[in-house]
Amino acid sequence: GDAATGVSIMKMEVGLDTGPIAGELRTAIGPQETSEELTARLAELAAQTIAENWDALTRGELPFTPQSETGVEYAAKIAKSEAPIDWSWPAARVRNHVHGLYPYPGATAGYRLGEGGERFKILRAEQVEARGRPGEILDERMTIACGEGAIRALQVQRPGRNVVTGAEFMRSGQVAVGASLA
Repeated sequence: GDAATGVSIMKMEVGLDTGPIAGELRTAIGPQETSEELTARLAELAAQTIAENWDALTRGELPFTPQSETGVEYAAKIAKSEAPIDWSWPAARVRNHVHGLYPYPGATAGYRLGEGGERFKILRAEQVEARGRPGEILDERMTIACGEGAIRALQVQRPGRNVVTGAEFMRSGQVAVGASLA
């Protein structure tokens, strides 16, 4: 859900990510951007900030600024247990969850299949205007109701299968309009 992020050059200290910084470059995060795409853009920005500041850095003339201690949070490694989508969340949060967990571990949803069930990944989604019971599939394009609003699953993947569009997944007959995802 963050609107922006960035890169900087950091002088190492004993603490985790506590050193002073220089050469900061910020960038907006697009609503449809996955973590994989953002990581690639940040790598390009990192190369840019090093190139722009290299001479001053090697001469010891690059001015470093202490990092703010306000709003600092430790971000633990993402675990597979965070993958299931909570359909009671607002649509924007569900979309951000999907894009933030791509490619690993991937945001998952479940559905009944015969006597059991199956989980699949939703790899890309867009927020749309629609309403229904949280987790309810609303149409053949795989629009899924959330706690507030809805998302449309643009890309999904069943275990061991190829990536398909939400509409292709719906045509496979695995789930139907009106079904509830867990």
